[in-house]
Amino acid sequence: MKKRKIFGSAVLSVVMGVSMFATAAFGQTSEQESYRVLIQGPTAEKAKAKANYGVRWDFSDKGFTTTVNAKQYQALSKNKNLKIEKLPELQLNANPDQKGKPGADAKAVPSDQTPWGIEAIYNDAAIAKTSGGSVIKVAVLDTGVFNHVDLAGNIEQCKDFSQNKSPLIEGSCSDGNGHGTHVSGTVLANGGSNGTGIYGVAPDAKLWAYKVLNNRGSGYSDDIAAAIRKAADEGTRTGAHVIISMSLGSNSKDSLISSAVDYAYSKGVLVVAAAGNDGPNAGTIDYPGALVNAVAVAALENVQENGTYRVADFSSRGNASTAGDYVIQERDVELSAPGRAVESTWNNGAYNTISGTSMATPHVSGLAAKLWAANPLWSNLQLRNELQNRAKANDIKGGLSAATGDDIASGFGFPRVK
Repeated sequence: MKKRKIFGSAVLSVVMGVSMFATAAFGQTSEQESYRVLIQGPTAEKAKAKANYGVRWDFSDKGFTTTVNAKQYQALSKNKNLKIEKLPELQLNANPDQKGKPGADAKAVPSDQTPWGIEAIYNDAAIAKTSGGSVIKVAVLDTGVFNHVDLAGNIEQCKDFSQNKSPLIEGSCSDGNGHGTHVSGTVLANGGSNGTGIYGVAPDAKLWAYKVLNNRGSGYSDDIAAAIRKAADEGTRTGAHVIISMSLGSNSKDSLISSAVDYAYSKGVLVVAAAGNDGPNAGTIDYPGALVNAVAVAALENVQENGTYRVADFSSRGNASTAGDYVIQERDVELSAPGRAVESTWNNGAYNTISGTSMATPHVSGLAAKLWAANPLWSNLQLRNELQNRAKANDIKGGLSAATGDDIASGFGFPRVK
C-alpha cells in the first residue's frame, strides 16, 4: 500500500490496511468551500481573529483552530501578522486485504471466541477466555464504538470530537464505520452477557470511546490533538491510569498532535499507536506512532518463519540508521503484535475479520492494561519498560527486515502475557 504526498498540515486516518488521499484541490476555490485552519501569531492579532471567526480548539501558544470559508481564508492569508495553515481532510480507500465493503462478510457469531491474536499474546493455544485490566481506562481514539453486547458493559465514557458544528459532544460516539468497534473489541471485549461472544486482551478494563474520525474514516489533526489532551486531563481528574490507543496515522508529522502526545506522556499516560501500513521499505512508519513518546506497533501474521511469527509485508518499517540499539528514537518501530486477519466486534452487532497495524495496536494496548492493573504502582515509564522487556524475551525473526534483536520490522519483538 502506498500513500500520495499530502500537502499542508497532516490529518490522521485509520490504518487498518487502508490509505487516505486528499480530495480537495487547493487551486481554485469557491465561497461555498470551507477549510479547517490553524491560526498562529501575536496575542493581540489572534484575539481579533478569534472574535471574527470563532474558535474550535484553543491550543494556547500553539495557536487556535477554526473553520473558515474561501473568502475568509483569503482575507486571513493577507494578514502579515498571522500564520495560517490548512488542515486538509483525507478520505478512506479500500483495504488491500479486503474485497468489497468492509463488514460485508461479518458473522453473527464469532468464528473463535479467542481469535489467533489472543491465543498468541497469551501464549496459550487452548485459552477459552481472558481476564484482567480492572480499573484501567483505555481511551480508544477512532471512529467511535457500537454498543455491542461484548462491549456494552465496559463503555465508561463516550465523546464525539468529529462533528463540524460542535467540537465536542458528550455522550455521543456512534460508529458508522466499524473500525473503532473492531479495535475496541480487541482491547477489552468481555464475551458478552451470555459468555458466547468474543474476548479481548483485557476484558475488565474500561473503555473511553473518543470519536475523532467521522463515519468515512476522516479526521482533522486538531480534533485528535484535543482528544489526546482530554484523555490525559480526565486521567488526572479521576486519578486513573490511562492508556491512549490510536489505530490511525499519517506520513506527515503534525505539531498539534506531537505536542499533545508529549503532554499526555508527561501526565502519566501510556500512548500506543499504529506503525502504519506502508511497508515493507525502511522509513515508512507513520505518525504519531513515529514519535518518541508513543509506542509504535507493527503487525504480525499467523505464519511461522525462522521459528517465530512473521511481520506482515504491509506493516511499516522504522528507521534503518537506528536499528539494533534498543533505544527508542523518532521513527522507530517499538513492538509488534497480531495484525493480519484479526477477528473482533463490528458495528452491526456481529463480528468481522480485517487486517492492518490498526489491529496490532489494540493487542498491545490491552496487554498494557492487563499489566498495569496487576501493578498499579508502576508509572507509565515502568509499564513501557516492562512491555519492552517482554518483547525482548520474544524476539521476532520472520518477515522482511526482521532480524535478531531490535530491528526496523518488529522493533524489540512481540510482548506477551507469559
